[in-house]
Amino acid sequence: MEFELRINGRRLRVDVDPDTPLLWVLRDHLKFTGTKFGCGMGLCGSCTVHLDREAIRACVVPVSAVGESEITTIEGLAARDGRAVQDAWIAEQAPQCGYCQPGMIMATAALLDRHPAPSDAEIDEGITNLCRCGSYPRIRRAIVRAAKTRSGEDT
Repeated sequence: MEFELRINGRRLRVDVDPDTPLLWVLRDHLKFTGTKFGCGMGLCGSCTVHLDREAIRACVVPVSAVGESEITTIEGLAARDGRAVQDAWIAEQAPQCGYCQPGMIMATAALLDRHPAPSDAEIDEGITNLCRCGSYPRIRRAIVRAAKTRSGEDT
């Protein structure tokens, strides 16, 4: 079945089974390989992308459920407004191995859209992605830095 998807500001067509997880449509069919496969059950968050600016786990969302929603992947985040988050990640040296980081950055950008100056509790609630390397302290510092940068407090 053919689907027309809105991804990173572009309209792209793909012919796949309607039950195909969005993750595999993005990675295998459309070559947006920044979105990673982790667990395949929506638990780890490596596959986090935005659907109309909300963080979702692309491994458990069938392409048929996307409809006219705007999909943003890690490749399109900087163009939208994710530069502050990505810069904070670099400044705080958040990643260790880096595998989970695209999903972590996507979850953070969505969190900051909802809570521009998140409390520790809001960070705990909003960032449920897993990092096998345990770089959570650096990730938390990067989230706080990105929030300050986005608010203009860190300029």
